Amino acid sequence: MSGYQQLKQEPDGVLTARRKFSPFRIALSTALVAFASNDVVVDNAAPLQKCASNAPLRAEPPAPVNLWAPLAVKEIAEVAEWLRAPERGLNLTSADDATLSDNVVFLIEAYRPRKADALAYLAHPVDVNLPARYARATVHHGGVPEPMIRDYLIGPLPISEKTSMRHLTEIYHRDDIPYNAGGFITQTKVNLLLGDIAPKLAEVTQELFGGVVLGRPNDTLVAGFNAPMSFDGSFRRTWINWRRNVPAPWLHAIAFWQYADISGTDPSQWKILKVVYNHQVYPSFESFIEAFHNGTLKRYPKRPDNADPSWSSRKPPTMQNKQRDLDHLPGPRSVSFAGLRFRVERKLQYISWMGWGMYLGFDRDMGLSLWDLRFRDERIIYELAPQEAMAQYAGNDPMQATTAWLDRFFGMGSATRDMIPGYDCPDEAVYFPATTFTGQATLYRPRAICIFETDTHRPITRHTGYEKDEFGAVKGYVLTVRSISTVGKYFDYIFHLDGTIEVRLSASGYLQGGFWEPEQDGYGAPIQATSMGSLHDHVINYKVDFDIAGLENSVLSTRTDVEEVEQPWFEDDWGSTVRQQKITRTVIENENDALLKYPPNLQGHFSVINQDAKNKWGIPRGYVVHPGYSPVHNTVVGSKRLLNNANWARYNLAFSKRKDTEPTSSSMWNLQLSGKPMVDFHNFFDGENITQADLVAWINVGTHHLPQAEDSPNTRTNVATSSFFLAPLNYFDADVSMESTNAIVLNHPSEPGGSFVFDDFGVKPAHCVPAPVPPFEYVGLTAYGPDGVETPAWETEELRKAAELYHRIKVEF
Repeated sequence: MSGYQQLKQEPDGVLTARRKFSPFRIALSTALVAFASNDVVVDNAAPLQKCASNAPLRAEPPAPVNLWAPLAVKEIAEVAEWLRAPERGLNLTSADDATLSDNVVFLIEAYRPRKADALAYLAHPVDVNLPARYARATVHHGGVPEPMIRDYLIGPLPISEKTSMRHLTEIYHRDDIPYNAGGFITQTKVNLLLGDIAPKLAEVTQELFGGVVLGRPNDTLVAGFNAPMSFDGSFRRTWINWRRNVPAPWLHAIAFWQYADISGTDPSQWKILKVVYNHQVYPSFESFIEAFHNGTLKRYPKRPDNADPSWSSRKPPTMQNKQRDLDHLPGPRSVSFAGLRFRVERKLQYISWMGWGMYLGFDRDMGLSLWDLRFRDERIIYELAPQEAMAQYAGNDPMQATTAWLDRFFGMGSATRDMIPGYDCPDEAVYFPATTFTGQATLYRPRAICIFETDTHRPITRHTGYEKDEFGAVKGYVLTVRSISTVGKYFDYIFHLDGTIEVRLSASGYLQGGFWEPEQDGYGAPIQATSMGSLHDHVINYKVDFDIAGLENSVLSTRTDVEEVEQPWFEDDWGSTVRQQKITRTVIENENDALLKYPPNLQGHFSVINQDAKNKWGIPRGYVVHPGYSPVHNTVVGSKRLLNNANWARYNLAFSKRKDTEPTSSSMWNLQLSGKPMVDFHNFFDGENITQADLVAWINVGTHHLPQAEDSPNTRTNVATSSFFLAPLNYFDADVSMESTNAIVLNHPSEPGGSFVFDDFGVKPAHCVPAPVPPFEYVGLTAYGPDGVETPAWETEELRKAAELYHRIKVEF
């Protein structure tokens, strides 16, 4: 029988292959022995064949244009040139030459089309339906009487006589973007203050901490700023903190802080407002210096100060010159012996796998996004994209107690770096590039995104049975689409055979460390003699634009509660009542009622259903949101530093009516505008009816991070992981993962002690010699100037400045 093999049941109940040594089995055994001796032969003669190529086959996208693709280097250069033309009236200066009182282009990127236009094109992908392509440009207007920031919508592209621009305001909840809410394009601007105060502090820092900042390459201290820097844009103030200039300076904080006013465009007006040392507050820089010299300054006692910084490097410790047993051998790796089973269209950045298909997008603020996600030829999700990442700290010092990061400000897309082959992704992963614009250059990363299929080594379904065809399993393969940002986050989108999508975020990297002393107890934990990890929350928000069997969807709340019922058939032995669970299903009709937290004990869930589209059994088709690892929301509500700029973080999830004027739950300026943000999430919820409407789910993941010694030197991804699942809910008539022929069905022997019969549906293991792993290489990014011409390779220090910006500032004069 084709596809069938025999198994024998041994006396101890273990299933083993029937001991029949066919010529093929003998040859295979010989080959396996030969592998062990690095001599690949079969039957001492015929060589084992090489494995199929691991180059992916070409995918067939549903439309020949990726409507959500980022701008290419050439497109960015053309827009930049068009903006510089005198007739635009922008009076622009290049970022490298600009002062704070100049007009500078901060951002140029693609602006996504209206959903209605995109769907019309996808339904009939012909040129006449193709939406016009537009760019968004952000300009820092520092050279006007009242400095400000503006967003402009530019198009259609490519540049022609039809191209125009207008002020883009409809996606925000205030018309003005305050200049003080914007970021510095380069560290040079930040150094205008530090370069003034650092030499004056040299004597102090040398005596108190054994380190100095003189603007030299061998400086032993570096600076950092914290945020938010403003409440409503009327000022920009920050706590300056100092760290030792060693590997992982974030873990080597010293107990010294200055509160600085860096508002506006005139650095001559910037000043130090207060100085804090050893819980003493000085109202000016001069008063602190005076106390230092006149002996009234209460000093910290002498103590170990992490003199050997090697503990914070990533080099393995010596372990007394012993490796773990067998750790000198490379570990197992994943190989697709029969060739890759997913397809890609590189130019369009489109992927298909096992009935799944999707386009990729990428932007400066949040990086990777997925579009037009279809399963078995039906669109399930129009857009799946991260929106914002919050980290709010606690501590008994000025830095930790006042820090609340919103990472969109820094640009998680622009902070994306190339994957490390074989470490971030399997050796056979397929890579896609990403392009983003900064004020200085256009950055191209050839390995910004990786795609790979893996065996979870856990069947997606499995049962041991005794009746005909009820014993078997389906292999649990998944496809992962991954990107990594240097803020230390892995963004994983994992696709399953049953139509489930797993959205997983894992964090690693270095903590934002503080200075450890007994007064910090309760706000963290020591990780070295004078270093601590500080208590903080991470909450990351995702947008899921569902299209379940069409655009008309509703939100279904499903709960289980305990009831006590009486029935005439209950046994007298047990009494006349029974306590049991009962399901309650309610459609949430009003948007204001859709700001949600998971039920206690997770007794229920929330889902998106189409009440007008039903499966074979008459049940509305839908997708359910299942919490995965660590389903958290923000702990601290009401803090002025996150008053209204991260309202999304108060909930586990929320559902709102989709609008083109509400594309994101946050903005890059929200970090600095907690009192009056550009995007106030609560404004999305204005009492509208959300039954059978185009809906968006806003879903949070995160961790309550209580640091521990094992967070040194890096947080581990196995525990710092959070996720949610989007799974079919009566969407199909049955489990569609049963369609997979990477499965097995077994039937018991007809006679005791006889042979088990199994059907593997003709899918046999592939036995071949895999291609060698390429030599390790790490290329890094390529930079292009405003004219689109490749620039000389960025020096390591320039890369570091761009990546670390406010978190590590090397003082230069």
